[in-house]
Amino acid sequence: MIHAVVLGAGIVGSVIATDLADEGWDVSVFDASEAALEIAMKRAEGRIRTKRRDLADPAQVAAAVADADIVLGALPGFLGLSTLRAVIEAGKNCCDISFMPEDARQLDALAREHGVTAVVDIGVAPGLSNLLCGHAVAELERCDRLTILVGGLPREPRPPFEYKAAFSPIDVIEEYVRPARYVTGSEIVSVEALTEIEPVDLPGVPTLEAFLTDGLRSLADTLAVPEMKEKTLRYPGHARLMHAFREAGLFSREPVDVGGQRVRPIDLTTRVLFPAWTYEEGEEDLTVMRIQAEGQRGGAPVTLTWDLLDHYDTVRGFSSMARTTAFPCTLMARELAGGRPMRKGVIPPEEFGADTALLDAILAGLEARGVEVVAS
Repeated sequence: MIHAVVLGAGIVGSVIATDLADEGWDVSVFDASEAALEIAMKRAEGRIRTKRRDLADPAQVAAAVADADIVLGALPGFLGLSTLRAVIEAGKNCCDISFMPEDARQLDALAREHGVTAVVDIGVAPGLSNLLCGHAVAELERCDRLTILVGGLPREPRPPFEYKAAFSPIDVIEEYVRPARYVTGSEIVSVEALTEIEPVDLPGVPTLEAFLTDGLRSLADTLAVPEMKEKTLRYPGHARLMHAFREAGLFSREPVDVGGQRVRPIDLTTRVLFPAWTYEEGEEDLTVMRIQAEGQRGGAPVTLTWDLLDHYDTVRGFSSMARTTAFPCTLMARELAGGRPMRKGVIPPEEFGADTALLDAILAGLEARGVEVVAS
């Protein structure tokens, strides 16, 4: 029996653990929060083991993964790189969804040195989006443009934010403050996030707004495509509100004096904002994504499109964003643990785009879990 260690028992980590338990794996989950571990145990119906550990401490990470056959990382981005380094140094293969600000590929040489395969950014976007973009480039004779549109949203938006966070809220804010990179004329350009706001109409959802965020990540330099963008989807009005928050300094990490106390604005903002962004028990969400590739095949212009629209699982109480993020990670872990040949090193998902059998296996696994990707 495969022993999987899941680092992080949050919204996504608990679904990762449950999905692995559904397949009969031996699953251990580690987190610093006893409350999160209790929720994970409840979701998995007692079929996992849990243990409280401070995963900000690399030594505790190493101890947690010591007897793992494979590790799945589901921690907030600020812990991502240090945790991944500890897992690699422990010699453990892993699949990771952490939205880390650093480029995980800086650990590629370390992973090869330790004989480790680490598939990173393997959620929905980044993750499934990278796989499909890599596949499009492999399928087309020439790919001229890639566009990724993606968002996780409450099914019924409420003012003033018209939004709630279906994954780590601090990582949501990171999307709004981190400069957004996109590719134009085969050059990487960096601009402020929350810019280039435009309306978007997609099947099954009302008109949304799309704006630039730093979602291309590794795609910006791994695929030879002259035009590439990723835009985040929200209900109209959210981007301008978040832009105002950012410009007012409410997302700043520089301390300011408040009544003689040094306070970071981001700490106060998250303290008062996150409760309003937290889903209530049973409150439904949805995930919407479109991947579009424009290019040529057989000498003729062609556009490849993949659409995903997923909803909250009312039976198991899993959010759509948790499902669509967790399942690509668990499915890739199955392929890795099952012996599918993969090189050693830190690997972004687009590298597997030409492996049609792998992509088909992951899409089939998603469909079996009720997550359908429609190609046109």
